[in-house]
Amino acid sequence: MKGGRLLAGLWLLVAVLFAASLLIGPAGLGLMDSLSALLRGEGEAVTLVMREIRLPRALLGVMVGAALGLSGAAMQGFLRNPLAEPGLIGVSPSAALGAVIALQTGVAASFTLALPLAALAGAGVAVALVLALAGPRGAALTLILAGIAISALAGALMSLVLNLSPNPFAAMEIVFWMMGSLADRSMVHVWLAAPFMAAGAVILLRLGRALDALTLGEDAAAALGINLDRLRLGMTFGVAALVGAATAVAGAVGFVGLVVPHLLRPLVGARPSRLLPASALGGAAVILAADIATRLIAPDRDLKLGVLTALVGAPFFLHLIWRMRKDLA
Repeated sequence: MKGGRLLAGLWLLVAVLFAASLLIGPAGLGLMDSLSALLRGEGEAVTLVMREIRLPRALLGVMVGAALGLSGAAMQGFLRNPLAEPGLIGVSPSAALGAVIALQTGVAASFTLALPLAALAGAGVAVALVLALAGPRGAALTLILAGIAISALAGALMSLVLNLSPNPFAAMEIVFWMMGSLADRSMVHVWLAAPFMAAGAVILLRLGRALDALTLGEDAAAALGINLDRLRLGMTFGVAALVGAATAVAGAVGFVGLVVPHLLRPLVGARPSRLLPASALGGAAVILAADIATRLIAPDRDLKLGVLTALVGAPFFLHLIWRMRKDLA
């Protein structure tokens, strides 16, 4: 019952923030004009703002937040570590590397989908490399070590691209994209990311029972009939689809997958199967709130979403480390 009330409250919070995201912006549109333009298409200029600018931004806020929150909860349940986060398997840095290469080579300017498609390709390469390095029956530790190695390599290659970039404007565009943002996105980005996120969400949500069993240990989970190899593959592909698609359309947005599951875990009884949907809704609420904040804090400046989430998430991460240190003392 407690979990049901929590989910209902999170659904309501997401709905309120989604509506606020649609109504808040520099255009200063009235409530009735905004609703009429969104629902009935009245007013050409207002309809353009609502349907082509604010609606895709709000939808992507929900999708990206849910993807990061759900991935973080799944990774923490799989590794049985509250400090785990979705980027551990190297998908996010590799997706960013694909986007950076597209920007540097000028391919991103050739057509609208070049940048997100390159990022998705980078995520796919990361998954293939992680699975190849970890092996068909690699343990969770091997999977994480492979992910860390790929993350380091992707980060080094991004630094190399920036270092050797002859075009300062391209380098500046790369840096801004890596900060993460939902601005200037369209429904094309929504439809591109939606299939990958939907597939990843279905995979991870179906792993709830297996993750519950895994809290007892790998041997106990195997005794309960959980196929650990299938769980590992499902986890890898599910997280890769969600995080890869989120990075492809929004850039690098950190700490959501770490902070949201940790905040909600005490409210669901520490059961991964209950934490997964709660974290998806919590992540959507956090990204929507952060994106609204970027418009309110600096309306005349392009404050990046990833910068704001890092400013809030990094101190919280340090607090987690400090509290764990005190518990172990």
